[in-house]
Amino acid sequence: MQSETKTIGIVPLLAVLALALAVWSFLLGPTDLSPAALFAGLCDGNDTAGIVAREIRLPRAVLALLVGAALGGSGAALQGLFRNPLAEPGVTGVTASAGLGAVCALYFGLTAFSPLVLPGLAITGALAAAGILFLLSRRGIGTVGLILAGVAVSSLATALTALALSLSHNPYAMSEMMLWLMGSLKDRTLSDVAYALPLVAAGLSLIAFAARGLDALSLGEDAARSLGIDVARVRLLVILGTALATGAATAAAGSIGFVGLVVPHLLRPVCGYRPARLIVPSALGGAALVLAADIAVRLIAPNGQLLLGVVTALIGAPFFFRLIVEMRGRE
Repeated sequence: MQSETKTIGIVPLLAVLALALAVWSFLLGPTDLSPAALFAGLCDGNDTAGIVAREIRLPRAVLALLVGAALGGSGAALQGLFRNPLAEPGVTGVTASAGLGAVCALYFGLTAFSPLVLPGLAITGALAAAGILFLLSRRGIGTVGLILAGVAVSSLATALTALALSLSHNPYAMSEMMLWLMGSLKDRTLSDVAYALPLVAAGLSLIAFAARGLDALSLGEDAARSLGIDVARVRLLVILGTALATGAATAAAGSIGFVGLVVPHLLRPVCGYRPARLIVPSALGGAALVLAADIAVRLIAPNGQLLLGVVTALIGAPFFFRLIVEMRGRE
């Protein structure tokens, strides 16, 4: 009961924090414009303030919210599904496969036909990875087997991505591929928001539908089945929801790691260890973390040389090692 009260209390705090960081992100930039001019530019005018507000600042802030929510919520759901605090979207191979789809679009020059080709192939790659895991789960593969399958899919996608980079003879395409793999919210537009928003919302909704089943799975698969939970359905909802949300996030911002690992770990002592109570706070916390990291990128390197994925990796890698040490100590 106390844990539930804490969860209810922390959700509005995280929402306010994410909103405050989004406003800061919107106001931050090299152009010398007042907050009043920027907010006015959202509603009317085709002057400099209107163009900067609607075409540059707003898409970046909104995408940071969407990407962080997708990665944070997916990480909490996967940790509940696999009953492992080290699980995150990268474990399923979804992130690497989405990155491979984006790299293929750049390698073959398919973005020249339509700007939607790149996000379309990224989401296709994410769904392909999710489909492999779901088919394996239908064959009775357990949690450990799914984790190993995810690692194998991720390794294959990473190897194919490296192959594309090594065979690319177009310096521009190679530069674009490297930037995509390192993750960034720079130069995003409202069209990126338009395709990311519905997919992230759909993915997180599927994960929310699986929340009760994830709570039951924390007792073990046999116990969950004895409670009337359809384990295969829960797996499908989580894996498909993760694929949609993470695939859309990767398509919009490139590969951004460790958010789904760090945020649930930070919030679990406050929200408790039931996955259902952790999904919403993790989504809000992920949004706040990505916004904070993107603000840090722009403050540290206003010239754009420092990328978002580098910052999240620098934050997440120490947490990963710490979790490993803690798990080894408990064993």
